[in-house]
Amino acid sequence: MEIVILLVVIAVVVIGALGGLVVGSRKRKQPPPPPPATPDITAPPAEPHVGDEAETPREEPRRTIEEVDLPDTSGAVAVEERPAAPEIEIPEPAEGRLVRLRARLSRSQNALGKGLLTLLAREHLDDDTWEEIEDTLLTADVGVQPTQELVERLRERVKVLGTRTPEELRGLLRAELLTLIGPDMDRTVKTEPEASKPGIVMVVGVNGTGKTTTTGKLARVLVADGRTVVLGAADTFRAAAADQLQTWGERVGAYTVRGPEAGDPASVAFDAVKEGKEMGSDVVLIDTAGRLHTKTGLMDELGKVKRVVEKHAPLDEILLVLDATTGQNGLVQARVFAEVVDITGIVLTKLDGTAKGGIVIAVQRELGVPVKLVGLGEGADDLAPFEPEAFVDALIGE
Repeated sequence: MEIVILLVVIAVVVIGALGGLVVGSRKRKQPPPPPPATPDITAPPAEPHVGDEAETPREEPRRTIEEVDLPDTSGAVAVEERPAAPEIEIPEPAEGRLVRLRARLSRSQNALGKGLLTLLAREHLDDDTWEEIEDTLLTADVGVQPTQELVERLRERVKVLGTRTPEELRGLLRAELLTLIGPDMDRTVKTEPEASKPGIVMVVGVNGTGKTTTTGKLARVLVADGRTVVLGAADTFRAAAADQLQTWGERVGAYTVRGPEAGDPASVAFDAVKEGKEMGSDVVLIDTAGRLHTKTGLMDELGKVKRVVEKHAPLDEILLVLDATTGQNGLVQARVFAEVVDITGIVLTKLDGTAKGGIVIAVQRELGVPVKLVGLGEGADDLAPFEPEAFVDALIGE
């Protein structure tokens, strides 16, 4: 009996303990929190585009694609036209240019001729008159030695002639001036091509004498005579010299070979002759630098150009360009260039702007080479072959 009671007590205790555990676990469990409400989301500020203010964009009315106007494509689309190539000019024929321009030359040159004729027409030609004649010739840049020769011959012929009519005096003066100028000198610019090479002409002279312009004008003379020309812009030290020469070439259809500014002039000259040979051109004209800072530098530079060009073929002409208005200063320049290269001909520019036409006589006597071309103005076709008879007629007047 006691054992039964004990078992009952133990069962009650066990049941009670189990019930306490269940109740304790229920007390410790918390119900899950209710689900949160949907939060309000604020959009971040939009980043501004180019030209927009840095603020949140405002709503603007929007249009549908049907409401947007499309550009009108019915008309022709405008296309920008490229600039046209420069029109090739047809230069004036070189033959007889000096004769056609004689009137212009005589207006500025006949001071010498009129002065001499006036003095020679005096009834008594004493020593004072002959001194005046000498002064007139020297003022016209004839030069000391040619002046003395001319005055001596005039004195002898006037003494023999006796009575002197205006026609006789003009004929006498014309004959003596022609003798000094040398009508028998070969004034042909040698530009004839040979079987394997074109005619090669190098143009030298001091900057400011019209050297590059003369090269361009000479190209026009040659093109007018039916020649094909290549220009070599070897004056690389003067700003825009190559542009200037190329412009002259484009006007008559001549091809221009040029190099970088301040580049080697000899390289440009070499390439110009090479290009002329490959193209089968008739003439290559080479414009050279004209700096006279030091005679040694000039000699080295021009000498190098000459040597490099002659690796292709010998030069046919070396033309010296002189400003006729510089007088005795031009003779100094001529001496310097004659020491550097073998001058074969002279080009006198600005001959219509001075009464000192005697420079023709002086420079020929100084260098022993003929004046072959003269520039009579600023026009593109004002470079003319020198004709002694036409020049003297303009000098003394009709």
